[in-house]
Amino acid sequence: MMSKGFTQVAWSKGSNIYEVNTRQYTQEGTFNAFAKHLPRLQKMGVEILWFMPITPISQEKRQGSLGSYYACSSYVQVNPEYGSLEDFKRLVHEIHACGMKVIIDWVANHTGWDHEWTKSNPEFYLRNSEGNFTEKNGWEDVIGLDYSVKELPPMMINAMKFWIEQCDIDGFRCDMAHLVPLDFWKEARKQCEILKPLYWLAECEDVQYFEVFDTEYAWAWMHLSEGVAKEKNTVQELKNLMKDYAKFSGRQLFFTSNHDENSWNGTDKEKYGNGLETFAVLAATWPGIFLLYSGQEIPLEKRLLFFEKDAIHWDTTLKSEPFYQLLYRLRKSTDCIKNESDIILIDSDEEDKIFSFLLKNKNETMLALLNLTSTDQIKVSVTHEHLQGNYTEFFSGCPVCMNHGIELTLDAWQYKVFISNQKNGSGAL
Repeated sequence: MMSKGFTQVAWSKGSNIYEVNTRQYTQEGTFNAFAKHLPRLQKMGVEILWFMPITPISQEKRQGSLGSYYACSSYVQVNPEYGSLEDFKRLVHEIHACGMKVIIDWVANHTGWDHEWTKSNPEFYLRNSEGNFTEKNGWEDVIGLDYSVKELPPMMINAMKFWIEQCDIDGFRCDMAHLVPLDFWKEARKQCEILKPLYWLAECEDVQYFEVFDTEYAWAWMHLSEGVAKEKNTVQELKNLMKDYAKFSGRQLFFTSNHDENSWNGTDKEKYGNGLETFAVLAATWPGIFLLYSGQEIPLEKRLLFFEKDAIHWDTTLKSEPFYQLLYRLRKSTDCIKNESDIILIDSDEEDKIFSFLLKNKNETMLALLNLTSTDQIKVSVTHEHLQGNYTEFFSGCPVCMNHGIELTLDAWQYKVFISNQKNGSGAL
């Protein structure tokens, strides 16, 4: 359902994204140090690397000793803490050689207080009643850009082109995209894609922005899933949301953590407790893009400081890496997750505890059954006309023959994913 003229690049459909916090990823906090992790990430199954802002950070009004990544002082320079422009070019080349793609964080709504434009183009900025630079969202370390100034959009687009031309990046993750006029993004995509096809991810959940962006954040899912894990929300509420998401199948970014969530709202364990794997399976099997944040594969059991150095400690055992590697393999090997499919929510006899859905296309059928509660020994029975023939449960490898349904018992937070290559009928929400 793309706007006329915009086509999503094929390699991004049904893909996965791994968010890189360069500052905290290694003790050195540099591009060169991060590059040592590329073989491991490639082996794990990562397909797209998203780098949090790599631009220099303003000194004026910065928070903490290192400041926010999102308060830049230039759009066309590299944060010297991370290395040089040449270092980043070399890193992108290495990533491409590993068969992965690169997107960078783009902060178009605001800059830091001592950005280059505050001197060269002060007319680009919002002003308060006293005529001083200001920002409308209450962020003290940044100042807002005024897109009613006609000279601003071309300058911003030229800055975006710089990274495509100089570093051969593959797309943008656009910070707080809904705070920037949609018309700007339309022109930015149009102009940037003269250079090469790109992938566009919006940090927003506004259906209007699907006119430009390939993928938007599933913020509502993340908050509601956490609520279900903590028994503050019901499974039925989650089902109702997923029915809405099915209208834009494949267009949402699903995640249990990211840089904001980890630093401000809590670790995976704090947010999801024993239900983390179950919600990760749901995020990975529903059509869309699946996101992991730096260190989730350890698992990351601390909130990383946002404005200070707080390096991730890489335990060599990486206890959660095999699980996420398995999820990546599930997504890559399952045609009805990667490609367009009918989504069918299936009723069970334990509606208040079990989330079950079916994906179906001409090549394949997949059934997911997830116990989204801490209740043990739940007997589940689901039936549907498409549940016919031979299936394999992905995580155990056990074969199952279905005759229009299946009965089984699920323990607390247990999940099952059954996949069949048999062609059946069709149906959808």
